[in-house]
Amino acid sequence: MTEVAFWILTALAGGRQHGYAILRDVEELSAAAVSLRVTTLYATLERLERDGHVRRAGEETVGGRARRYYELTENGHQALALEAERLAARLRAAESRLAAPRAAHSRPAPATMSWGLAQ
Repeated sequence: MTEVAFWILTALAGGRQHGYAILRDVEELSAAAVSLRVTTLYATLERLERDGHVRRAGEETVGGRARRYYELTENGHQALALEAERLAARLRAAESRLAAPRAAHSRPAPATMSWGLAQ
């Protein structure tokens, strides 16, 4: 799963949203690490829709602008849960190694060689 798809599915896990709300939510959820372009958002939504992870959930016009809403499908929910578990497994592995004594994972220092030079 791409990072963009992950963040869009994560945003939609909170409930039905229109495109602009998804953009804002992704930026907030990712602590501004991900800022999607509109074209990227809709291209990814189209792919997620084809894959059965999201579906259109209505349209409305607000202030003369059409808003198309999307929601997570059951398949999308399962895909996000699986990705979250994969990320959690990676995190556990990294935390385990970081918590272990550093010397246990390091290679021995190369032996210094004396060339018989006067010091």
